[in-house]
Amino acid sequence: MPYNAQEMIKAEQVIDLKGTTKEEVLHELCDVLSKSDKVTDPEDLYRKILEREKTLSTGVGVGLALPHVKIPTIRDFVIGIGRHKAGVDFQSIDGKPAHIIVMIGCHESQSGDYMKVLSKLVRSLKEKDFQRKVLLAESPQEVVDLFVGPGGVFAC
Repeated sequence: MPYNAQEMIKAEQVIDLKGTTKEEVLHELCDVLSKSDKVTDPEDLYRKILEREKTLSTGVGVGLALPHVKIPTIRDFVIGIGRHKAGVDFQSIDGKPAHIIVMIGCHESQSGDYMKVLSKLVRSLKEKDFQRKVLLAESPQEVVDLFVGPGGVFAC
């Protein structure tokens, strides 16, 4: 089943993070995604996200972290976007804190689309101008529009 960008990212899945550690912000984002009917087992999501981080940090550098999982307890793509003004240590390769944390979950059968989604996100989010727009957006809906609105990351 092809992914539907409009269904992946919703305004209620965009939050200003409060935690000061990687584990705290991962928990915040898992809580947000767990409210989606696409997530059938919230505890499995959190457990698998933490396991993934222990294997290799998803802090990609340039102020960005992309925690992600492909698991059977997620029915379809779901994305949570967290913004953190001070930044959080994600053990990024450049040693800098992550200010934008984008959590991606999908079903394990969606590997092909998963790579497409991840690629589009990384390509946009590594650009400082795009990051600035995400961080300065005045509402969650403005952030969503940067991704799925006209001219957004997932615009056709």
